[in-house]
Amino acid sequence: MNQKKEFRNNGAIGALLDEYEKALNELIETINDISEKELTEVIDIETDDEDCKSIQNILTHVVQSGYTYVVEIRKWLGENVEYRNKIKLRTTEEYKSALKEMFEFNEQLFVDHPNLKLSENDPQKKINVRWGQNYDAEQLLEHAIVHILRHRRQIEKFKEYKPAANNGNRCTSH
Repeated sequence: MNQKKEFRNNGAIGALLDEYEKALNELIETINDISEKELTEVIDIETDDEDCKSIQNILTHVVQSGYTYVVEIRKWLGENVEYRNKIKLRTTEEYKSALKEMFEFNEQLFVDHPNLKLSENDPQKKINVRWGQNYDAEQLLEHAIVHILRHRRQIEKFKEYKPAANNGNRCTSH
């Protein structure tokens, strides 16, 4: 029996939020069966990127990045808002809650700015993010969604392999 999917009804913003939430729900489903030991186990023994050594590090990075994207937009809008620090959690339950809270932070952006201009063609008016790329709000939110998808895939691969058999689980944070 299929449940009818509920969609947000606010156009492109609704579509972005629906897809963002879907990506997060897929990530949450992926981490459901991960033990505390598996969460902290170093899987990628070759990477120099601390964000990609373990599932815990990946999830910590995903949560903090999810806040960063909105902070970048809010700064672009002229708000005085601070970046969130990375906080390592101990269980997947804690990460599930943190992911949901991060998504609520994203949703709040559109409560506060319901008419936010998503698309910007003028390169001088793009958001210059702290890692050096330039985006408009729509591109940055699309990046946020794909970021989750890429790290969900990475975690799925980590669940299949052990450290001695890294087999291409390499990561880049952005």
